[in-house]
Amino acid sequence: MEKGNIEVEIRSFITDDQYKILSSKLRLNSEFNKELNEETIYFSGEKDLRLRRNEKNAYLIYKKGELHDKFREEFEIKFAVEDFEKIKKLFETLGYEIEIIWLRKRMEFLQEDFKILLDDTRGYGKIIEIEKMVHSGEENNTYMRLEKKLMKLGIKISTKKEFDYAFEYYKKNWQSLIK
Repeated sequence: MEKGNIEVEIRSFITDDQYKILSSKLRLNSEFNKELNEETIYFSGEKDLRLRRNEKNAYLIYKKGELHDKFREEFEIKFAVEDFEKIKKLFETLGYEIEIIWLRKRMEFLQEDFKILLDDTRGYGKIIEIEKMVHSGEENNTYMRLEKKLMKLGIKISTKKEFDYAFEYYKKNWQSLIK
């Protein structure tokens, strides 16, 4: 069955100790998929438009809805990492400005039918995210499953307000935070 284009996700800030414990626990109880160093650029404007690259691939990503919503429609186009700078230049030429740059180390685990991501984002902190791409109508049930999984891992869910506050701080200070 083809996966849907609605991303359902639950995320939480975690401590350094929780990050280490989860990394070990997930390596034992999940399929370790990959570890990547990623750079993600958020462009200015009313739409959530991003460019992301890692050592292997690059992506153009558009997400509908509000930042930090539980689920949002997502469109992702994969392209050669060698073309990243050209695509970035194209968007800047079209009038988009770089709003934020994120630099993170991401570990990706597969468990059941969803991804568990452990992120260590420079200047922002450590986060666990559990996500699944679904079709319309599957969002609420999927979110409840992800919520149960996060609680089973012993992690308290960070609120949208906590993420919004951290995001605004990072947005104002990212240039000094990623040095």
